[in-house]
Amino acid sequence: MKKDYFSNRTTVRNYAKKHIPEDILDSILEKAMRAPTCGNMQLYSVIVTRDPANLEKLAKEHFNQPAAAGADVILTVCADFNRFTQWCEASNAKPGYDNFHSFMMALTDAIIYTQQIVTIAEMEGIGTCYLGTVNYNAGQISELLRLPDLVVPVASLSLGYPDNDTIDQCERLPLDAIRHYETYRNDSKDEIVELFKSKDDFDINKQFVVENKKESLAQVFTDIRYPESVNKTVSDSFIALLKNKRFLS
Repeated sequence: MKKDYFSNRTTVRNYAKKHIPEDILDSILEKAMRAPTCGNMQLYSVIVTRDPANLEKLAKEHFNQPAAAGADVILTVCADFNRFTQWCEASNAKPGYDNFHSFMMALTDAIIYTQQIVTIAEMEGIGTCYLGTVNYNAGQISELLRLPDLVVPVASLSLGYPDNDTIDQCERLPLDAIRHYETYRNDSKDEIVELFKSKDDFDINKQFVVENKKESLAQVFTDIRYPESVNKTVSDSFIALLKNKRFLS
């Protein structure tokens, strides 16, 4: 384990050709189950993909980004009310979990469980990367993994041993940006600009601005990385999936 893990942690996107032993992976997944959960219902499931043919298919749904295509394992963590609903029905109890509130409970459980996996894996020397593309292709991933009703993919992690020991950290906002005392603090425009100065001045971000021929890092986000049109398309697609999986009527 790295000294001062939490201050020094970073995402790993390039992995060595080294296999994670099955018992170590199982240990990580099992230890992560001690994570907090809504009502102790454990409203999550994790699909482990490591067969080369299946990894290739799943990586395509993650746009073949290096963190997916080069991973030893991809974990797809799902908000899952299917298992709990079946238990209720088998126990002569009437479930009422086909609604958005139930999805939010399962989503919370799944995300907390996923982050617990990240922490435990990285403390074991295994690199991890969140694949945000799970939101873009949630429907296709759901079909590929044969997810039933009341089960929706909400987080994907690639895992593997880092291909080197020196991985640069990304910048972070200062604590003052995210900490509010008692009530929400509404910063002025100048104060907001100052809070984001560490991002604007980060060398890699400056390079992004130049490469994308934009005036600012903010424009890289609004015009290139997360434009309104894509946000709306992904939103509509995910809402349709929630309806298909019976979390929305």
